[in-house]
Amino acid sequence: MPSSAVLFDLDGTSTDPQLGITRCIQYALSELGYKPPEADELHWCIGPPLKDSFSQLLKTLDGTVIEQAISLYRRRFAIIGLFENSLYPQIPEIIKAIRFAGYKTFVATSKPYIYTMQIIEYFGLPLLFDGVYGSELDGSRSVKVDLIHHILLTEKLLPSTVVIVGDNFVKLSCGTLRER
Repeated sequence: MPSSAVLFDLDGTSTDPQLGITRCIQYALSELGYKPPEADELHWCIGPPLKDSFSQLLKTLDGTVIEQAISLYRRRFAIIGLFENSLYPQIPEIIKAIRFAGYKTFVATSKPYIYTMQIIEYFGLPLLFDGVYGSELDGSRSVKVDLIHHILLTEKLLPSTVVIVGDNFVKLSCGTLRER
């Protein structure tokens, strides 16, 4: 069965968020009294849920400490960090071409929906997507498999007809979606 929909990741696929994300992580760590790593050493934090990144950076599973780090991160990100971001060249043209070819297009990101929408609007992209999906601030749907499963159910899409751009293999109970 041919593909009918394309799910685009946001960070590292459609936009380059490295500056904003790394500066917000450095800010949070500094506020907690830690010496933050250089920005180049934090590239691995782009993509995974913040909870996982801060757990590794702080070398702790203490939920209170991790939530404090996330809160500090978001304090800066909500005002400054989300705009320390750039759109990769040709992204609007590529998405327009995919839509013109008859595919539905969606954003599927672990980033909280509230920030995702601000970024999509900042770059003037809302009309290029049939839907925008992200996690919730409480962490629900921050695991990409859960998010994609939610999108498939909400949009009534069959896994065999969906292509994901920007993520590694995502295995669902109802099938496997491949990175393209």
